[in-house]
Amino acid sequence: MSIGNSPDSPGNSPENDRPTIGRALQQARIAAGLTVDEVSTSTRVRIPIVHAIEADDFTRCGGDVYARGHIRTLATAVGLDASALVAQYDEEHGGRPAPTPAAPLFEAERIRPEPRRPNWTAAMVAAIVAVVGFVGFTMFSGNDKTGGTRSVAEGATATAPAPKPKPDKTIKPAPPRTDPTPAPSDSAIAAAPKDRVTVKMVATGTKSWVSARAANGRLLFDGFLNKGDSKTFTDPKKLDLVLGDADAVQLFVNGKEVEDDFSPGQVERLTYTKGDPEVG
Repeated sequence: MSIGNSPDSPGNSPENDRPTIGRALQQARIAAGLTVDEVSTSTRVRIPIVHAIEADDFTRCGGDVYARGHIRTLATAVGLDASALVAQYDEEHGGRPAPTPAAPLFEAERIRPEPRRPNWTAAMVAAIVAVVGFVGFTMFSGNDKTGGTRSVAEGATATAPAPKPKPDKTIKPAPPRTDPTPAPSDSAIAAAPKDRVTVKMVATGTKSWVSARAANGRLLFDGFLNKGDSKTFTDPKKLDLVLGDADAVQLFVNGKEVEDDFSPGQVERLTYTKGDPEVG
């Protein structure tokens, strides 16, 4: 008779060998070189909730729906499979709840239309227009009855054309139109000033989180760049960059493309000055 856990005992199952959701998120964040503050800034998930989720405490999320959303957002930020972690959460918390029927909610939130009030302004305008039209019609009819013979007797005097006004020689011709100043293009980056450092980021792959700070520590940008998006930053001294997926971002520093081989999903912290392109 053997003593201890058999190979088929629950303690040796693959589900028990995998890390918890919070542990997996924490390990991935540390491996990516990100702090809790940086993850909170990029995901808009508050710092206390990030700490609670990494400790497998989901009570501060406000419910299963918000917990799934926070898990998906944090997993994407640290480079994990968000669908797998959400599925693990469903397994550990009774499965995904059935969707709420939309009809009862719509009936509860239906707003009763207010009764239409008479538009007195429109009625007054219509009455004024009718009176003016009636007066004009009466005057026009009276002129036709009494002034017909007079217009024939006066002859050319009544029908003589008015003299054409002489052109005013003091009017100057309008100046020729000039085309609007063309929008700045990539040539502006190529002609970057020598007394400043200029960096342009172009997302060439999938979505990547990026951050840019000036020399005085001021945050210039913190967010995601989708494929095709671009951002340009400049500073008199230096620029500090953090690339969440460096392989998905193309860099142009002081008008020159930076040729670096980054691995997919690699987090890079870079600094550039006026004398670059060289990694700081």
